[in-house]
Amino acid sequence: MKRREFLKAGGVGLAASAAVAAPAIAQSMPEIKWRLAASWPKSLDTLYGGVEFFTKRVADLTDNKFQIQPFAAGEIVGGLQVLDAVQNGTVEMGNTALYYYWGKNPAFTFGTSLPFGLNTRQQMSWMIHGGGMDMLNDLLKEYKCIGVPTGSTGAQMGGWFRKEIKSTEDLKGLKFRVGGFAGTIIAKVGGVPQQIAAGDIYPALEKGTIDAAEWVGPYDDEKLGFVKVAKYYYYPGWWEGTGQGHNIMNLEKWNALPKHYQAAITTASYDTYAWVTGKYDYVNPPALKRLLASGAILKPFPQEVLETCYKAANEIYADLSKTNAHFGKMHASLAAFRSDSLAWMQVAELSFDSFMMRMRTKA
Repeated sequence: MKRREFLKAGGVGLAASAAVAAPAIAQSMPEIKWRLAASWPKSLDTLYGGVEFFTKRVADLTDNKFQIQPFAAGEIVGGLQVLDAVQNGTVEMGNTALYYYWGKNPAFTFGTSLPFGLNTRQQMSWMIHGGGMDMLNDLLKEYKCIGVPTGSTGAQMGGWFRKEIKSTEDLKGLKFRVGGFAGTIIAKVGGVPQQIAAGDIYPALEKGTIDAAEWVGPYDDEKLGFVKVAKYYYYPGWWEGTGQGHNIMNLEKWNALPKHYQAAITTASYDTYAWVTGKYDYVNPPALKRLLASGAILKPFPQEVLETCYKAANEIYADLSKTNAHFGKMHASLAAFRSDSLAWMQVAELSFDSFMMRMRTKA
């Protein structure tokens, strides 16, 4: 065949293959629009900011073919109704803390943070490598949903109190806004737990409807203005050694997605984990300094309070493990992992961190 004839034939072949390939590519990248309901107000620019980061990342990964429009708490549903909205198809997906739904099943608390459970790194390790996420998705399946872990707050603070807490006796009758399952422990030691969405906490604390409130940590707490209405700032937030968030998707809608769009959600969710957790670690230290300058009185919970709550928590876990299969399975898995992980972290992380903290005070 002559060179000119070969090039002509080759050109026809290339054109034909392009004609076949182009529609195939177009069909594999359909334009899809979803809505996402978040549990956070827009004023929380790390939690809600993480949602915006996530939706933009999904768009970037799909050449803008997969568009997810985010809505803040209250714009479609309230901050504590996100799971219901995803389950019934009001929205295709949500970003929330699973422990908000412990009233549906106490095992949901494992998705966010079991009181006296795991820290941030341990939580992600257990979920991804220890089977925790598989067990959580077994539970979510009963609500026609599937979840992927996303942004985490890191260890949280113990909250803002109008009066000083000197012993467990001071918790009795205390009306305390506390998220999720931790309220059962507060109730067991005599407190009166209140579950209130972020935007409603400040007015309740200001009016005296509640006596104390916890939210996340210095950066978000400063934005919500708690230092203006309660001065005592306690630590640690023993109910949240981490504050793990999740993206949850309606299972039917998820299964209908092209596989590469599912992969985009998963990839963007893990990218958001790094973004949110990294930002909290960066913005909390200067925020704590500002709060102290504004009059916050930083206090550790007394050891007696911590040990009493720890004992109460483990009694509740033992009872629930006998009656709730999801809870029992997850608690056994988490407790075994935690024991080994703490032994390792005591050798490596704790010794390093403790040394560096001592050197900081000498510098």
